Amino acid sequence: GSGEIEHDHQSGISEEVPVGRRREEEEEEENDEPKKRTSKARTASQECVEEDVIGSDDDEGSGGSDRTVISYLLSQVRIGMDLTRITLPTFILEKRSLLEMYADFFAHPDIFLSIPDSPTPKDRLIAVVRWYLSAFHAGRKASVAKKPYNPVLGEMFQCYWNVETSSANECADEVASSGPVPWSGNHALTFVSEQVSHHPPISAFYAENIDKRIQFNAHIYTKSKFLGLAIGVHNIGQGCIRLLELDEDYVITFPNGYGRSILTVPWMELGGKVTIVCKKSGYSAAIEFHCKPFYGGKRHRISGEINHSSSKKPFMKLEGEWNGVMRAKYENGEENVFIDTRVIPIWSKRVRATHVQAENESRKLWKEVTTNLKATKIDAATSAKRKIEDKQRSEAKERKATGEEWQQKYFHLDDGLWIYNTPLEKRLGLAGKD
Repeated sequence: GSGEIEHDHQSGISEEVPVGRRREEEEEEENDEPKKRTSKARTASQECVEEDVIGSDDDEGSGGSDRTVISYLLSQVRIGMDLTRITLPTFILEKRSLLEMYADFFAHPDIFLSIPDSPTPKDRLIAVVRWYLSAFHAGRKASVAKKPYNPVLGEMFQCYWNVETSSANECADEVASSGPVPWSGNHALTFVSEQVSHHPPISAFYAENIDKRIQFNAHIYTKSKFLGLAIGVHNIGQGCIRLLELDEDYVITFPNGYGRSILTVPWMELGGKVTIVCKKSGYSAAIEFHCKPFYGGKRHRISGEINHSSSKKPFMKLEGEWNGVMRAKYENGEENVFIDTRVIPIWSKRVRATHVQAENESRKLWKEVTTNLKATKIDAATSAKRKIEDKQRSEAKERKATGEEWQQKYFHLDDGLWIYNTPLEKRLGLAGKD
């Protein structure tokens, strides 16, 4: 049972290297000598070493296949063919599922968990914005863009971050054991994601921390478009941070993603306007992710404003790069560094090793594809991927024939939003802690 699982290699828990850094070994049990890892944030120097080794491997591998990408795509083009039907080659896949990529939003759990500590509603909105703007860079480290696996219906991913918190809560054991990651312990930030729909493709995800009485619920519908020399992914949906003891909700939206220069060396950028709104306090932020102009201009720029509904004039303006330094400018003309993503430590997430995962957990489900991609056995990876997709199609056909409706495991649809079935707020209520 999950209660018997301890936080070490023998029990089937593997700690993940910082999110978005595609390492050569993703599962500890696959190595002859299991590596001893800590659950604390890496030091900056350790981060750099890991990033340098893995980043350079990835870049070499991708750079060497640029011509192959072009020839692959061109080989599929026929006169009168709808280009939107081109299937991207397996070898430009990212070796992990989109459901795992969404965990990247919490690569800085310390920043996320500091939100309820801010003393005023104004400070808390600023804290939410600081976390939000730190949430995109960790999963997008490689200089060459790659595409995560499209999750299949019913696929799920679970992980947690060990975070030191000073609070001690009664009923914590009971509340944690019924939470999204029962084996995580009482003080962790826990995360679960599930593919709740295939047509259209919708992922739902949820995170919580008992000590800080904070929960996050979100869903994203990824609508992809072929744009000629780019691929656009419209991220439709929203997320909501709920601070239980303050009865505050912060509703956020997500930027769109673009894979640029797909016929040469692909790179990724974010684009579009997003909002962060707390209706209760009246504070809100409007942020724009700027796409690079065709000629000149910088990549990955953001600008934003934070204000209160009682005033049209923002009390803070933001600008910078979402994967670099962002600066704040105040009404009185003062300026300072709002957040510098280059120096804040990325925390390692902990994931159960593949051999103890359920068949529909991302790592287990895509294991054959991932293993073959790592070994550059492209045909074998493509075959393994096709097997997963064919199984999904045949199951969908079977359900249609029998009239059976798909049942989601962790989330349900409520007024257009995918909501986690047993959020922290609900479980604390059941435990007598309103």
